[in-house]
Amino acid sequence: MKDTLTTEQILQGLKHYRRIARQDMLRAPETPHPDAFLKHAESRRAVYVALAERAEQASADDVVEHALHLYRDLPFVTGTPEFEHPEIKGRENALENFFLMVGLDPKRRREARSQRRKLESA
Repeated sequence: MKDTLTTEQILQGLKHYRRIARQDMLRAPETPHPDAFLKHAESRRAVYVALAERAEQASADDVVEHALHLYRDLPFVTGTPEFEHPEIKGRENALENFFLMVGLDPKRRREARSQRRKLESA
């Protein structure tokens, strides 16, 4: 991270992301794959809530490190059909949004991504 965000800035950003996920949950029935769309939005929202809870109790750097840990623990599902594994893909999407928000060095994200296991070994 170049200029570390304050925990208050992180909380505000996560609140914004939670609102978007909530809107997506409400519009899920209108999509071609409503169940997958809903699960994706719910899992994104859950990540934002968990990171916000962490931000209320810890430093901004700790929240980022925790997010990187969560990201490393996700099974790698890239390349699977679009509407398979919506919970995993939703968590992945939420964490990647968070990394963009905090300005995480792309190299650190790539390093964490390279440490993820394949789904078969999950």
